[in-house]
Amino acid sequence: MLYSVTAIDPAAGLVSLTLDATSEAELRENVARQGLTVIRITPRKLISFKPRKHFNLALFSHELKALLGAGLSVVEGLETLLEKSPQGETRRVLEGVNQRIREGRTLSEAMEAEPAAFPQLYVASLRAAERTGAIEEALGRYLHYQERLDRLREKLVSASIYPALLLLAGLAVSVFLLGYVVPKFAGIYQDSGRDIPAASRLLMQWGLFISGHGWLMLAGLAASTAAAYLWLSQPHGRRAIGKLMWGLPWLGEQLRVYQLARFYRTAGMLLTGGMPVLVALDRARGLLPAHMASSLGAAREQIASGQSFSAGMHAHGLTTPVALRMLRVGEKTGALDQLMERAALFHDDELTRTVERATRLFEPLLMMFIGLLIGGIVVLMYMPVFELAGSLQ
Repeated sequence: MLYSVTAIDPAAGLVSLTLDATSEAELRENVARQGLTVIRITPRKLISFKPRKHFNLALFSHELKALLGAGLSVVEGLETLLEKSPQGETRRVLEGVNQRIREGRTLSEAMEAEPAAFPQLYVASLRAAERTGAIEEALGRYLHYQERLDRLREKLVSASIYPALLLLAGLAVSVFLLGYVVPKFAGIYQDSGRDIPAASRLLMQWGLFISGHGWLMLAGLAASTAAAYLWLSQPHGRRAIGKLMWGLPWLGEQLRVYQLARFYRTAGMLLTGGMPVLVALDRARGLLPAHMASSLGAAREQIASGQSFSAGMHAHGLTTPVALRMLRVGEKTGALDQLMERAALFHDDELTRTVERATRLFEPLLMMFIGLLIGGIVVLMYMPVFELAGSLQ
């Protein structure tokens, strides 16, 4: 179950988190292990049929960065954006941020009160930048960070679109053949009174069943889809699917590399912004799945006790051979943030190449499968005709 948690961080002050736990007691224990003091815990509704209001964080960041670069102060930049914003969610958020700043809060504190609009990572990066006044640079780093993540996500999604469409088209043609064409042939063969091969007879029975119970099967498909959606909207459903995917030999390793790349990029961005290593690890921990987050917590304890960063991460399986060498170089040169970013970039490129190779291999196999499926249906439909033609010779 998801909970909204308000807690006190000794290093960052008041923080708002969204965490997943099976019970409130488990949640309090997990939060205490991170060194936070819980103030309020509120269960979150998992399903809402109200339209979600949207605040365009990327556009806001681009515009604020441009205004700061033009010489405006943060307050002037926010007031400018408020003046040009029409009525809606964006204006409501900006009004709230401006009001809190006028009350004497910092920019990060004002944004932290709007967790739906400003993610925790965004607020943390700005809080670190406020100490040096480099808010414009922090916005640029976050935009670059988000751009890299979006680019990788788009590549993964685009690589899956064509196979998905191909599979849907193949299944649609198969259902059309079974539900419409096959029953027509079945009626012809029944009127002829001739025996047909067992495989063809089974196909005809399937076709007649689908034709006679089409609406019932469609309702069952809709109900199954709705049940699957509701199950996946629950934390235990997502955990079950995640556990299944992580357990697959090749896919599990690719998911691990993807999560590590996100973690390296996030921690590197926070370190570049001037955040201490241990605090950066705490902030980046929420991006990882539960089992990797627990490993990161154990690694953090070792690092806090005096072990080197690379050794602590490697001891708990949070490195790859390439990343481990880069982390060691970063420790020696004092450029750990830059080397973490390079490790993330290396693994992003590696994932992109892996997805492209897998797609080039999978698409022909999928086309072959669909061709065999549709061809098998057609052959079984015409097999009695072939036998009849052979008997007439």
